[in-house]
Amino acid sequence: MKRKIAYIVCIFVSSIAILLAPQSTLAKEYHWGFTKAKDGKPADAGAELESVLNKYGAFYKGDPNEKVLYLTFDNGFEAGYTEKILDVLKEEDVKVTFFLTGHYLTSATDLVKRMIEDGHIIGNHSDKHPNMARLSPEGMVKEWENFDKKLKELTGVERTYYARPPEGVFNEELLEVGNQNGYTHIFWSIAFRDWDTDQKKGADYAYNELVKQLHPGAIILMHTVAQHNADALQDFIQEAKRQGYTFATLDDLILSHTMNDDWPLEKAS
Repeated sequence: MKRKIAYIVCIFVSSIAILLAPQSTLAKEYHWGFTKAKDGKPADAGAELESVLNKYGAFYKGDPNEKVLYLTFDNGFEAGYTEKILDVLKEEDVKVTFFLTGHYLTSATDLVKRMIEDGHIIGNHSDKHPNMARLSPEGMVKEWENFDKKLKELTGVERTYYARPPEGVFNEELLEVGNQNGYTHIFWSIAFRDWDTDQKKGADYAYNELVKQLHPGAIILMHTVAQHNADALQDFIQEAKRQGYTFATLDDLILSHTMNDDWPLEKAS
């Protein structure tokens, strides 16, 4: 029921948020980035990116006054560490969103089924992992719908509602077309270099990167291909809890944003 309510709210918010803009503006390519959080002060993406996300009801962080965290993982291929991550999440009773590609769906189906059985949300990271900003509107929709078709065939889940563009590359047209097709775009406010499988930096590296960027309302991006993420995850979750943080889902984020008129995204900085 919560998922259905969140979806209805997403569609409503997205519909009223879309504003008409010249095609040249819609086509401008953005590469997601921000000033990292420090000493508990939230990350800051800057006025231009904040404005673009606001226009289309996209998110990169939650309420800066609430010590709530939203944990997300990107999965393009399986490297052998996701099972451990799932074990930790189950033990700590934390629900997250896994943004998957079509390749991951077909190559690691058993793990995807476990994600769903454990109560996690599946997000749409595209089917083929292209530069989504350089596709036609039809190409954008095809990427999302092809992913959703595979997801339904393999797991029975009807479709996804949250999208994340590969490598954080996007334009306004992508956000607009996403809204028109029922997708809310989710970016992030905590991240670090954790996707390079050639660099095994150890659990302390991942733990320290996460803790030093910790801030209220953070949407955290991690990659499951990194052993140091799997090794650091439980200690990080326990430390965040010790500091008074709780973990919530993207469904919770959407609902809390909709019900809180005093929390426009542009004030969350």
